[in-house]
Amino acid sequence: MNKKILALDQGTTSSRAIIFDKQGRKVSSSSNDFPQYTPRESWVEHDAWEIWESQITAARNALAEISDVKESIAAIGITNQRETTILWDKSSGKPVCRAVVWQCRRSTAICETLRNDGYEELIQKTTGLKLDPYFSGTKLKWLLDETPGLREKAESGEILFGTVDSWLLWNLTGGKVHATDISNASRTMLMNLETGQWDDEMLRILDIPRKILPEIRPSVGYFGETDPSIFGFSIPITGIAGDQHAALFGHRAFEAGDVKNTYGTGCFMLMNVGDKPVYSSGGLLSTVAWGMDGKRTYALEGSVFMAGALLNWLIDNLGLVKNAKEIDRLAEEVEDNGGVYLVPAYQGLGTPWWSTRARGTLSGLTRASTKAHVCRAYLESIAYRSKDIIDVMIADSGHKLKHMNVDGGVTNSDILMKFQAGLLNIPVIRPSSVEATVLGAALMAGLGAGLWDSLDDIKGMGGNETVFKPDMKADKRDKLYSGWLEIVRKIV
Repeated sequence: MNKKILALDQGTTSSRAIIFDKQGRKVSSSSNDFPQYTPRESWVEHDAWEIWESQITAARNALAEISDVKESIAAIGITNQRETTILWDKSSGKPVCRAVVWQCRRSTAICETLRNDGYEELIQKTTGLKLDPYFSGTKLKWLLDETPGLREKAESGEILFGTVDSWLLWNLTGGKVHATDISNASRTMLMNLETGQWDDEMLRILDIPRKILPEIRPSVGYFGETDPSIFGFSIPITGIAGDQHAALFGHRAFEAGDVKNTYGTGCFMLMNVGDKPVYSSGGLLSTVAWGMDGKRTYALEGSVFMAGALLNWLIDNLGLVKNAKEIDRLAEEVEDNGGVYLVPAYQGLGTPWWSTRARGTLSGLTRASTKAHVCRAYLESIAYRSKDIIDVMIADSGHKLKHMNVDGGVTNSDILMKFQAGLLNIPVIRPSSVEATVLGAALMAGLGAGLWDSLDDIKGMGGNETVFKPDMKADKRDKLYSGWLEIVRKIV
């Protein structure tokens, strides 16, 4: 029988489940949306129970589409939105507050206090991360400090902390396993990047009780089994990774210098830097890509907070277009941006600028500007922000890029992919299926379950790909990017 993998993909706005066969082909899938809550400006929350219910419903629906479920499903892989912070009652398993989402900026004041107290350099050296509200550590501190009774419950061991992977694992195993994988742990600002363990000094600085933390485990390996009540039988869980790490794995970016860019709600670029961490001098994050076979693979990461999410702004706020296809159609009506630049700093600017005060800017408008120019400026802004990060990656790592792997819904825009290739002056490779994230989780789980023996067994897996070759002249490339940098430097 052709064994299959159930891959769970828990994202910021939806929970998906996709079943893959041993050849990496999609067999069935299901998806459920769930809401975000924004009770105050710059606050973003989820209901953790809605996350769980949307995810398990998607999994059951995907399983319902195949036959011989019990005999054919070899394992489960999990990939998830990172940094989102969840606290739940150890006895009842119920959330004790809403989940604080990675986009939430409520812990900005905590970050400023830590910066003023001189901890910024130590935090970056220890964890590889910037001192920013983006990461779980300050979100967790905020919840314990600001929610009545939670710190006391944490000190007494009555509640547990986890990122989304840990929350799903706890529920899937019926409360038997409180663990996380090393890629997710590396995003908390609580883990020592060199040792791969929770760091005593970080816990002291943020005043986090160790007893509420999950056990850190490799990304590939046995985590536990689903409780029989979930699916009617037990399934081993053998692979877990944060979404961007799973995407890097899904692209089979196993060599140092390999890069992927996921174009989704935001843009997330990861470069495999090998078995030792590379600490950035240019604003990148140092992180663990994955752990397997007793080894850790490290990565450099750069984040763009707003990419595909800008489309909603163009549709809902400006009423400029009705859908993504219309943006591409309009953008192709003009030869260039007509001097119009859009800087997507609606939640500040991430790597390499790390400016919380930067705000969205539309610049260069004249009487000759049309909505076609604005649409083109929107697409180009994604490429410019990606180049901001790639240039720093090259400088920090010493690796010269041969090409860039891409995935995510926004890569369906051919005009953006062509512009990106020209701006970077390297080929951009888009696979026939842009499901690299969830495929990565499936591949990890398959390796963990023994479906494949080694990375070599999965390197050649996958279908056709589209290669966008660079065709932009150097003087045009330099002029366009110089115009971008001039505007960005004015707002950061």
